[in-house]
Amino acid sequence: MILFDTHAHLFDETLISQIDDVVARAKEAGVGQMMVVGTTAEDSVRAIEIAERFPEVYATVGIQPNNCAEAKPGDWDKIVELLEHPKVVALGETGLDRYWDFTPFELQQDYFDRHLRLSQERDFPFIVHMRDCGDDIVVMLKEAAERGPLRGVMHSFTGDPALMQQCLDLDMYISFAGMVTFKKSGDLRDVAALVPKDRILIETDAPYLSPEPVRGKRPNEPAYVAHTAACVAAARGESLEEFAELTTANARRLFRRVQGA
Repeated sequence: MILFDTHAHLFDETLISQIDDVVARAKEAGVGQMMVVGTTAEDSVRAIEIAERFPEVYATVGIQPNNCAEAKPGDWDKIVELLEHPKVVALGETGLDRYWDFTPFELQQDYFDRHLRLSQERDFPFIVHMRDCGDDIVVMLKEAAERGPLRGVMHSFTGDPALMQQCLDLDMYISFAGMVTFKKSGDLRDVAALVPKDRILIETDAPYLSPEPVRGKRPNEPAYVAHTAACVAAARGESLEEFAELTTANARRLFRRVQGA
């Protein structure tokens, strides 16, 4: 059984300080591959540095919506440059966020548009952060889809079946993190059960959102994606082995630069 954690921030101090053990525990738990997801130009460089150390680890580069206001001149050019690194497999995370108020919404839209256009120009997958703004995300994805095909994933999805279907209609993948395991997340598990076999992914969003039965334990880490996988597999009426196989195949199909894809 091989699991693929498609979203982790291993450069967080709580994880990078014990990175060798974190990766070892992930492998012991059956996590064969994992992605370190950038949120700033600096974090993206650190994500690549971690990926260079471990054959199981890959990196993404991008500027997360809540960090856009802090971006310095030259940071976007740095993201574009970093795409050339062989262990970079995706753009992001990007997207929109109306929950926090760290970045003016118009600036978030500008950076989301930059990521989408670069994704289409370079045929690179992208990772979407979405919080309290599903309609806004769909509007921008539809505009981008008018220019050409989309290849991306809705990270840590928490939407309803209607939003899920809108995203699927735009050829997006749907990824679930630890929140799907929480006792009060029955509706989200119902959504996870509806996602087609070839469109579902799993993630930790480490160091955040530790799943049951380790909820509240900090930091979350890639090894714990096995708990999320078991929960979602049960909700879908699939064996853990079957679910691991299909989600890993989906991740490798989306992130084509991953070895074994």
